[in-house]
Amino acid sequence: MRTAVRLDEIVARLGGTLAGDGSVLIEQVAALASAGPRQIGFIVSAKYRQQLLTTRAAAVILPPQFADDTSLPRLIHPNPYACYARVVALLNPPPARPLGVHASAVVHSPVPASASIGENVVIGHAVSIGENVVIHPGCVIGDGVTIGADSLLHPNVVICHDCCVGRRAVIQAGAVIGGDGFGFAREGERWIKIPQIGRVLIGDDVEIGANTSIDRGALDDTVIGDGVKLDNQIQVAHNVVIGEHSAMAGCVGIAGSTTIGKRCTVGGAGMILGHLELADDTHISAGSLVSKSLRRGGQYTSIYPLEAHDEWLHNAAQIRRLGKLAQRVAELEKQLERMSAGVADDTCAETNTEAGA
Repeated sequence: MRTAVRLDEIVARLGGTLAGDGSVLIEQVAALASAGPRQIGFIVSAKYRQQLLTTRAAAVILPPQFADDTSLPRLIHPNPYACYARVVALLNPPPARPLGVHASAVVHSPVPASASIGENVVIGHAVSIGENVVIHPGCVIGDGVTIGADSLLHPNVVICHDCCVGRRAVIQAGAVIGGDGFGFAREGERWIKIPQIGRVLIGDDVEIGANTSIDRGALDDTVIGDGVKLDNQIQVAHNVVIGEHSAMAGCVGIAGSTTIGKRCTVGGAGMILGHLELADDTHISAGSLVSKSLRRGGQYTSIYPLEAHDEWLHNAAQIRRLGKLAQRVAELEKQLERMSAGVADDTCAETNTEAGA
């Protein structure tokens, strides 16, 4: 059974302004359209104002401009979406796991008493585990790894040798941190593997999605800054640097040795080529290909518009002709310049003749 929390207690703990009955009890968060008794709804956009008038929620989270649109008990906050996120976290704490090391775990390093090490976990030699770390079943922690305090590893995470994870990290199931980068040297018809001797360094408050891979550096380290949020199934290649508080949606791919600035975002399936630099506050639209460095922040898009296949084939054929068309235009411009110069010369000659007469 869920524990109900008074609305005024929520406001006291999370901030904002209370309007209406603060004694109302809240058990869960719900959408305005589906919320019922003991549930709190939230509104961010004006397009949901009609739902605000009809909701059956016990209370609502809303911005100041909507504060007079309802008589329900309400939590008024300048950033209602962030407030909603904190209320969800307050009312839905993660399930507690038993402290200590499970009998089936294989552990070669000291573990603090406040940590929880689940079934079939393997922890290598010279590993440093911080206080209150939770490691779910099936995780493998390589030799020399450091995991900061209050971090949470979901099942089957692999952290390879010598990598460092900061405090309060959340790493979702199946992520691989510090696998070998894709480094090979050509020798005739063969490829010679280049040992990857760098590490992965992950800052504080980072979240890494399920089945995301972050490769260790070839020589220097791969670096994930504080507060970075990575979605599921992202590939981060060797020697990539991602600046603080950047966020990337699912299936993004970043090739090696690219540096991404602070507070950047990349939409789903965005692709970034290697050895590039993206400035702070750069935002890449979903599905875009970044093939050059972006020295100024801003929104960038490289998506070809969707259209019927026959139309796409026709337009693609025209695109292949653009090079020849540009050359022809340049030649015509030169001809026009020569013609204009000739007319000007003739005009000058006529003027001089008239002046001599």
